[in-house]
Amino acid sequence: MRYRSLEDALLDLEHAGMLSRVKTEVDPFLEMSAIAKENFEANGPALLFEKVKGSPFRAVSNIFGTRERANFLFRHTLKEIKTAISFKASPKDFFKHPKDFFNLPFAGINALPRRSFSKNVLKHTCQLSDLPQIHSWPEDGGAFLTLPQVCSLPIDSKDIFKSNLGMYRIQISGNQYVPNQECGLHYQINRGIAAHHQKALQKGKSLKVSVFIGGPPAHSLAAAMPMPHNIPEMVFAGILAGRGFRYCIQDGWVISTDADFCILGEISPDLKPEGPFGDHIGYYSAKHLFPYMKVHKVYHKPNAIFPFTVVHRPPAEDSIFGELIHELVAPMVPVSIDGLYEMNAVDAAGVHPLLLAIGKERFVPYASREPMELHKIANALLGFNQAALAKYLWIAAKEDSNSLSVQNVPDFFAHMLSRLHFERDLHFQTATTMDTLDYSGGKFNHGSKLVLSAAGEPCRTLGKNFAEIAADLKLPEGFSDPRQVAPGILAIKTSNEADPKILAKALETFQGKENYPWITLTENSEFCAASFENWLWVTFTRSDPAKDIYGVNETIVEKHWQCKSPLIVDARLKPYHQKPLTYPETILSKAKQILEQEQVLKC
Repeated sequence: MRYRSLEDALLDLEHAGMLSRVKTEVDPFLEMSAIAKENFEANGPALLFEKVKGSPFRAVSNIFGTRERANFLFRHTLKEIKTAISFKASPKDFFKHPKDFFNLPFAGINALPRRSFSKNVLKHTCQLSDLPQIHSWPEDGGAFLTLPQVCSLPIDSKDIFKSNLGMYRIQISGNQYVPNQECGLHYQINRGIAAHHQKALQKGKSLKVSVFIGGPPAHSLAAAMPMPHNIPEMVFAGILAGRGFRYCIQDGWVISTDADFCILGEISPDLKPEGPFGDHIGYYSAKHLFPYMKVHKVYHKPNAIFPFTVVHRPPAEDSIFGELIHELVAPMVPVSIDGLYEMNAVDAAGVHPLLLAIGKERFVPYASREPMELHKIANALLGFNQAALAKYLWIAAKEDSNSLSVQNVPDFFAHMLSRLHFERDLHFQTATTMDTLDYSGGKFNHGSKLVLSAAGEPCRTLGKNFAEIAADLKLPEGFSDPRQVAPGILAIKTSNEADPKILAKALETFQGKENYPWITLTENSEFCAASFENWLWVTFTRSDPAKDIYGVNETIVEKHWQCKSPLIVDARLKPYHQKPLTYPETILSKAKQILEQEQVLKC
């Protein structure tokens, strides 16, 4: 089924037993988000909230809450778009499997955005305050749109093929915004809208921006898709929806005529505080100055439905987005960067803090191998699209294992840790830019990066039974409760006052120092070691490489930092870090009560 609206998609999900209606009135302040989060974690259905306190509109969450549901929604078009992306990556394959590419011309026709004369979305107007005021986390600065499609055109252009459609969070209440007249627009400097805004500022003109909410599910996924600069997201939306993106232009604003809501506004030349906001790394992002919109109109179609998601520590609904996007763009990876086979921004580590990659050491045919070509690939990755946000980049040589995959994260770490030479294979970038959402560097947008590269035969055997040698580990005061996370990896409980350098000195005599080359310091080693996912999240979201990495016999040789095994990472929560996301118990209890009362999880 090729959906013309969000409601078409929801009725299809309901017919397939993948959607449940919540008839109880629900509160958008914390309650709805807690219900959606609990439901997601239980692999529950999509939820259509029929009565939202303080709003005349229905709301829906968890549309993309499982991979099964996402595949169902795009079941008629996924093959077409995979074929199109494969053709883009390797046109020569057309001649090997011509039947697979038979539908390409039809997909191309469907992809083209189309002007529309049916303008249902313009039939009614409302205020921002009429929208469901989804306040997801206790310390959020106000209500946010979490599935917006933000559309802009270059200044003085009406060419839809030059448009940018991105998913940037929108704060619709709170802080210093004039109620119903202003809303925050949080975008990062490497986004398409940033170039449009910069040109408008240079010309002394206001940039007109449209925010679409709802419409066919393909439109939301397209807004989150990292597209090449010369291909507009609307084209991708058309292929994925099996139906060209319908739009019209009114007084310079682009309007999605299939959307449920459309907010028209202009970006102000000054800035206002935006946030805090509970973010996808699993912590709050703090209040900072960001652009904001002066709202011109808020339109909506009859019986409009308001979609939202809850952003929190992965896995979350946006993890399904990421998984689907990774599968779609995988054929493009080898042709985007020479020598790169595969990469994975690890969801469990908050996505951007940790990037795994496999490359080719093709120019090093020597018997004794070491990372060389991998460094070139790593530098290219750190300048490539969203991969540039990576804080830790682990890259392995393809030649060492044909079965190695970045998707099998524990095996990848075991492969790397058994081969890393800490005197040679650690490469820091200090005093550099950091992902806006990552506060481990201690200063907004500032921090460091670390590339860990491994090629060649194993240089150590990873310990698999720490209990056998635990008695030999003599921990100094302030360090306790060592626990094995995985082969070669330990977590150690560390007090706030303890100095990692004292631990590094003590480890010089530890007989298992080669068998356990990685140690994570944390205030709760039991939690950290409880699962590999916990270890990933704690280690890579709470550490900045230049500030927080130590090692046995560490030294600097020709300005290159090096050490002996083990490497020590200080992943304690620091005073300058943001708070992890939590709900009050009363809210969680109410959410569970409503889910039980509505028998949602029995669907």
